[in-house]
Amino acid sequence: MGSYAYKYCMCFTRKFRSPDAQPPPDVRAAHLSYCGPSSSDPQGAHGHGLRCFLSQVQAESPADVDRILAILAPISASHGIARLVNRSPAPAPPTLDDFFGFLFSPDLNPPITNQVHQDMSAPFSHYFIFTGHNSYLTGNQLNSDSSDIPIIKSLERGVRVIELDMWPNSSKNNVDILHGGTLTAPVEMIRCLKSIKEYAFCASNYPLVITLEDHLTADLQAKVAEMLTETFGDLLFIPSSDPMKEFPSPEALMKRIIISTKPPQEYKEFLKAKDNQNGSGNIADLPDQGSLRRIDSNADESDGKDELDEQDEEDSDEDDPKFQQDTACEYRKLITIQAGKPKGHLRDALKVDPDKVRRLSLSETQLAKATVSHGAEVIRFTQKNILRVYPKGTRVNSSNYDPVNAWIHGAQMVAFNMQGHDKALRLMQGFFRANGGCGYVKKPDFLLTTGPNGEVFDPKASLPVKTTLKVRICFQGSHS
Repeated sequence: MGSYAYKYCMCFTRKFRSPDAQPPPDVRAAHLSYCGPSSSDPQGAHGHGLRCFLSQVQAESPADVDRILAILAPISASHGIARLVNRSPAPAPPTLDDFFGFLFSPDLNPPITNQVHQDMSAPFSHYFIFTGHNSYLTGNQLNSDSSDIPIIKSLERGVRVIELDMWPNSSKNNVDILHGGTLTAPVEMIRCLKSIKEYAFCASNYPLVITLEDHLTADLQAKVAEMLTETFGDLLFIPSSDPMKEFPSPEALMKRIIISTKPPQEYKEFLKAKDNQNGSGNIADLPDQGSLRRIDSNADESDGKDELDEQDEEDSDEDDPKFQQDTACEYRKLITIQAGKPKGHLRDALKVDPDKVRRLSLSETQLAKATVSHGAEVIRFTQKNILRVYPKGTRVNSSNYDPVNAWIHGAQMVAFNMQGHDKALRLMQGFFRANGGCGYVKKPDFLLTTGPNGEVFDPKASLPVKTTLKVRICFQGSHS
C-alpha cells in the first residue's frame, strides 16, 4: 500500500493512499490452470507449475527454463517464490501472489531480454542497423556546436553507425568535423576518433560502422588514413583488395570498426574515362567506377520524376581533375562499405551487381517517391546491398521522420538525429531494444526471400492475416 502526501494552502497536508496492484483476471486464470489444484493433483502442480508455464505459455526453450529456475531457486522464501521451483515430493503450491510477483518482476521476468538471440552469421544486408545522422551535432543543423559528446551518448545508447562530415580546417592542414555550408562550430576529427575508440563497444560488441562524408583533398585523405590506423589499431577492419561480392556478417566482425565512404578515383582512370567521352568534356557524365555516391537532400523538393539529382550530401569537388591528381591509396584500402553517387534513372541506381555490393543513400523524400514507383526494385536491392535513408534537408531543427516505410522496404541504415526527443526517435530507440539491444535486428524472412519467378515482397499487396496478436498492458493499480 503506497501513500502520497500533498501540501496545499502553504500549511495543510493531505495524504492519499494507493492500493497495491491486484492480479488481473488473465493472471488469475493462468495461475489456476498451471498452479491450482486439479482432479489428478489436488495439492497443486507438485512444484512444476512454473516450469510448465515457462515452456508452454512463454515458449522458453528447455535450457532457458532451467536457467530461469536456477536463478529463482536461491531467492529468499520470504517472498514465496522459492516454492515455485521446489521439486520436493509434496511442495506447497505457489500462491497467486507468488505467481503474480514473478510475472511482473522486472528482474526475474523482464519484458525484453538483454541477450542477443537472433542469428548473427548472415551478411550485413540482412539486418536493420541502429544508425545516427550527423552524429557530432549538439543541436540543430544550422548553428549548433560540433562535439564528441553527442557521439559518446549515441554509442552509450547502442548506436552502431556514426556519421562524420570531414572538412579541411581553416589552415588547410588538418581535418575538422562540422556540417558544411552552415554556421556550426567545428570539432577536431582526432578528438572524435579517440572518443569513438573509448566508447565504441560500451553498449554492444557488434561492429561499429563509421560513415565518412569526404570533402577533403588527397593529402588530407592520407592524413585521415593515418589517423584511423593509428587511433584504432587492430580494431580497424581492413578488407581485401578484391571486390566484395557479399558483406561480412556482424558475428564475423565482433569488436571491429568498419569504414564506409565513397572511394577516391585514380587520376589515370579519370583521364581514361574522360577520353572515352569523345571530347564531350562533361565531367558529370563520367562513369562512377562501379560505385554509387549518395544523393543530396537538396533534391528533396524535386518534381518527383524518375531522375536522380547530380548533387549530393556527401558530394565534394572530387570530380574536378585537379582533385584527382593524387589518390590517397591508404585511405582507399580502409573502405569496407563503398558508397557512391548515382546518376541517371532511379531504376539504374537500384540495379543489383552480382559481382559487387555497395551502399546507396536516399533522403526520406526520395525514398518515399522511390517506393511508390519502384518498390519491388528497392526491396530487391536491399536483399544484397545496403540502403541508407537520411532526413531531408529542411529538417534544420534536427527532427526525424517515420522510419516504418524505410523498414518495410528493407532499408538497413535508417539514419536519425539522436539529439532530440521526438516521437519518431522514441520509436527508433524502442525498436532497437530488440535482440538484446546490440544495435542489429534481423530483417524478417519475407524481405530476404524471392519467389519462384523472382518476385519479392510487395508492401502494398493485400495479404491474408497470418497471426493476430492480442496484447494486454498491465500497470500499477489497474490493467487494460
